Amino acid sequence: MEQISSVKVFGGEQRVYKHASSSTSTDMEFAVFLPEGAEGQKLSCLFYLSGLTCTWENMMSKAGAQQYAAAHNMILVAPDTSPRGEDVPDDEMYDFGKGAGFYVNATQEPWSKNFHMYDYVTKELYKIICDEFPVDPGRIGITGHSMGGHGALTVAMKNPDLFKSVSAFSPIVAPSQVPWGEKALGGYLGADKSAWSDYDACELVKSKGWSGDILVDQGLADNFLEEQLKSQLLEEACKEADVSLTLRMQDGYDHSYYFIASFIEDHIKWHAERLS
Repeated sequence: MEQISSVKVFGGEQRVYKHASSSTSTDMEFAVFLPEGAEGQKLSCLFYLSGLTCTWENMMSKAGAQQYAAAHNMILVAPDTSPRGEDVPDDEMYDFGKGAGFYVNATQEPWSKNFHMYDYVTKELYKIICDEFPVDPGRIGITGHSMGGHGALTVAMKNPDLFKSVSAFSPIVAPSQVPWGEKALGGYLGADKSAWSDYDACELVKSKGWSGDILVDQGLADNFLEEQLKSQLLEEACKEADVSLTLRMQDGYDHSYYFIASFIEDHIKWHAERLS
């Protein structure tokens, strides 16, 4: 693992690392924010999964999350959204291929060699963070935005032993029922829709449940809300599964990082309370 940059920010240090990934068969980058004085302690940690077209840099440069993580003595981890490199297959559209890994393990060619983002987050990156950084494995949460919100919800529901708290911004809650998800799950997993439910938050909350509560923020001015995000479907699924969901529909907010920057403090505080 190679550290490729380090910068002081909000009373802490933000580092970026590159490593050869066995999950994606290519080099991957991720960012870590360490609060000042983190060494010698075992701290809580929050994974943040980004959305379509993003890298780790979107969250770390636009959300202003580091100042709130520092206030709660919390480590932040932000991976890339997909494998990269000249040998990695791609699609000409923004919502599939590079930048659009959807946090699944692809089974279809040519994607199945590289696009194992589910294993990357839950096995490979998780182990690196626990082994190499001052993290308490019993106090790790996960959040994300849009495609990353989908990733956060599905990863947490399938791995409650790894992630103790979960929230999301503008998540794709039912990818089996919306164009973004139908394209991605169909392309990565194939036409058999029975395989899709394993990466669908609405299906997972009904089949696996969630022992804690869930926080979701969604902007009412989000132009993807009605066609792609469909927050009400998660509300209905959580009600059916008797899972506590706080769904905050925020008037006037869109899908951008201005929205995330406006409410990231709430989410970090919310996770800090549950990981205390």
